[in-house]
Amino acid sequence: MGVNVKARQETDQRLKGSGADVLIQSLQEQGVEIIFGYPGGAVLPIYDALHKNPIRHVLARHEQGAIHAAEGYARVSGKTGVVIATSGPGATNLVTGIADAMLDSLPLVVFTGQVASSVIGTDAFQEADIIGITQPITKHNYQVKSAEDLPRIIKEAFYIASTGRPGPVVIDVPKDIAAGMFVAAEQQQEEVDLPGYQPTIHPNFLQIQKAVQALSEANKPLILAGAGVLAARATEELQEFIERHQIPITNTLLGLGTIDGNHELFLGMAGMHGTYTANTAICECDVLLNIGARFDDRLTGNLAHFAPKAKVIHIDIDPAEIGKNVPTAIPIVADAKEALRELLNQPFESPETSEWLKTLRSNASEFPLQYKENEERGILPQQAIELIHRLTSGDAVVTTDVGQHQMWAAQYYKFNHPHHWVTSGGLGTMGFGFPAAIGAQLAKPNEKVVAIVGDAGFQMTLQELSLLQEMRLPVKIVILNNQCLGMVRQWQETFYEERYSQSLMPVQPDFVKLAQAYDIQGYKVETMEEAEEIFAKAFESNEPVLIDCRVVQLENVYPMVAPGKGLNEMIGVKVE
Repeated sequence: MGVNVKARQETDQRLKGSGADVLIQSLQEQGVEIIFGYPGGAVLPIYDALHKNPIRHVLARHEQGAIHAAEGYARVSGKTGVVIATSGPGATNLVTGIADAMLDSLPLVVFTGQVASSVIGTDAFQEADIIGITQPITKHNYQVKSAEDLPRIIKEAFYIASTGRPGPVVIDVPKDIAAGMFVAAEQQQEEVDLPGYQPTIHPNFLQIQKAVQALSEANKPLILAGAGVLAARATEELQEFIERHQIPITNTLLGLGTIDGNHELFLGMAGMHGTYTANTAICECDVLLNIGARFDDRLTGNLAHFAPKAKVIHIDIDPAEIGKNVPTAIPIVADAKEALRELLNQPFESPETSEWLKTLRSNASEFPLQYKENEERGILPQQAIELIHRLTSGDAVVTTDVGQHQMWAAQYYKFNHPHHWVTSGGLGTMGFGFPAAIGAQLAKPNEKVVAIVGDAGFQMTLQELSLLQEMRLPVKIVILNNQCLGMVRQWQETFYEERYSQSLMPVQPDFVKLAQAYDIQGYKVETMEEAEEIFAKAFESNEPVLIDCRVVQLENVYPMVAPGKGLNEMIGVKVE
């Protein structure tokens, strides 16, 4: 009883003022250092409280820019990103980012303003049912009913967002509750108590034993590592495990960086635009150990042809993902780090993989990623990515939008470190890459951050150039400019008999002048000779730089698995 009274007294003393004051104080208690947001009428009490507080606020120029920046911050730092927007259009402008974070398992706590409690449901000015809108695309959401609930709700929200499979949590705050006075409850809960939410962290020992036996008996084992390994901060355990047992490894798109891109056991990315070696390994392996990947359709292709010879072991913190798409022989619900630690603790005889590795290395040698050089055609996007990799030594934090440039970056940029690859995977969001780079740079101010974007996607969020100017963030923006919606155009070429319906964009802004309008250095490059000089100058600079890199318009991303085809039916493996 005495302990509870003391805790209540400490809470009474700590949390004072309006609901908005308590909200900001609660964020401080969660260790929040940066908030991304955009003010409006319904959140003015919160912004007034923020004005009196040292938490740094990043004023995006659009709510979508704010939430994508928060995603980049969360992906790179491992911390929970925090976003604030006003009611109605401010809140609905966050929906794309919320859905993106949900599919890619990024921890966000998103505060949306709401009209006063007394007029909710009356179609008041700038009212939107953000709870109803976001329920399918959040891990959880709340609408605050009283200021006294704020400390508990915020504590729960951060816990839910960052534990288990990470994801976004929305807290909808009516204006009257933010403006009203906070009165400390008699019993203030100090610990999170959510009986209905208990993620399984530690693996079942018997399932680990089954996995060990399957791996030890395998002739052609393969590890598929996804973003769950990164979320669990388990890259060291993963590397130790594959090296100890000499098991080859492939990555999902979001799993890139779990292993050094030049590691001798790494086969490259798997999936629709994966390497021939990785996809062939999936088709031929007899045991497939999936760690932290959700068997997305862009990875698997036609499920009837996915890992047809393999006994599948699936480690995932989210039990709903196990067996959802691919039948699983040995399910292991656990945090990836804890599961790998248990696997490392089990003394077992390593599988004999020398012949298997010899075959895979032969495949890699015979069927590498390749493209056809031709100086008369101009800059190839693959060459531009390779140049970026060479100039940054594989150490940069790279962000992208979605499309051809994303796939080329995934194929040709070999990451030396984890948490340096920031892209929109599940939702495939255009406009993601540039604001995500801003969040990544704020998370890692001493790292080199490169936003590799398409000319179309960049135009969706380019207003965030204001932030580079305002904060002098040394982000390097490389626009792979093919004057079209590249992946749309490629699909129209391949599957629609070259009917380029609304995918070509010959009229564009002068991106160099646009950069200069924001007091940012801009360059246009049209030859590899120019690229060598300008890219080197840009990456040596400590200032923000934009490079409009004009690349060949009709270049396609290969290899490719066509929709409905299996990983064994890749096209474009050999460049003629």
